[in-house]
Amino acid sequence: MKKIFKNNVMILAGTIALTAIIAGCGNGNVNVNADPEYEINVSTPDGEMELTNKEPEEAVSEAPAKPEKVTDPCPLEDGVYLADFNTDSTMFHVNETCDGKGELTVKEGVMTIHILLPSKSILNLYPGLKEDAEKEGAVLLEPSVEEVVYPDGFAEKVHAFDIPVPYLDEEFDVALIGSKGVWYDHKVSVTDPVLKTEDGSSGSSDVEAADSDNSGETSVKTIEVSLEGGSGKASITSPARVKESDGKKYLVVEWSSPNYDYMIVDGEKYLPVNTEGNSVFEIPVKSFDGSLSVIADTVAMSKPHEVEYTIVFNP
Repeated sequence: MKKIFKNNVMILAGTIALTAIIAGCGNGNVNVNADPEYEINVSTPDGEMELTNKEPEEAVSEAPAKPEKVTDPCPLEDGVYLADFNTDSTMFHVNETCDGKGELTVKEGVMTIHILLPSKSILNLYPGLKEDAEKEGAVLLEPSVEEVVYPDGFAEKVHAFDIPVPYLDEEFDVALIGSKGVWYDHKVSVTDPVLKTEDGSSGSSDVEAADSDNSGETSVKTIEVSLEGGSGKASITSPARVKESDGKKYLVVEWSSPNYDYMIVDGEKYLPVNTEGNSVFEIPVKSFDGSLSVIADTVAMSKPHEVEYTIVFNP
């Protein structure tokens, strides 16, 4: 009897639940789960209804979209500047006579840098990736031919390009093709623009900084000098400064080129005292009567070579 009674109770409870569901459907408002934390299970193996815990729905989070790079407009006023042209390759760089710089022209907010290359081996450039440069109809940058003169007087014709500059201080893509007919991708950047002065320079000499580094210096004077030897194309600044320190005298020699990496005086090798601009040396001088024979090594050519010069003093 107890078992029959229990079965009847379960049947009755199921009937009530089913009736409630049907009634809810008729009203268009079904609410099977009265408590959002539980759900009704009416299909258990022994026919009994039971409440089971609902698994909480996991919140679906979307990663925020990565903002697109926004470049600042041209920060420079219209004019002509000297700027560093930096690349990711030793095979793609400006000519040695340019000290790593190009001529940056700004007009109505549009920037273009004019660079001289070491030779004519690069045939075309493309402001973008090589895969776009290879497409039919791609507009390539065509070279112009210009002549450069190295410190020892050797002259040759090289390729020059005008490259659009989308922004300063950040890398952008430039592809190139050489005489072998293969395109290569490169990253370049344009940094440190300095407005050109009337004489074409972009800044002061580094010799002043070299003077301040010599704590033992007691006096500085100048002397007129001239340079003989070599091809006659190279020169040194005149008047040149004479520094006296600890009883010794030094001549400050500033060359007309940044491509001299050492000098030899009386068998002793001397390195530049600066790291930027034209090469500057401080060499010892025993007497300023007459002249002084020196050797200067230049790296302007394909191979470094030493050149013999004579510094003539004109007191």
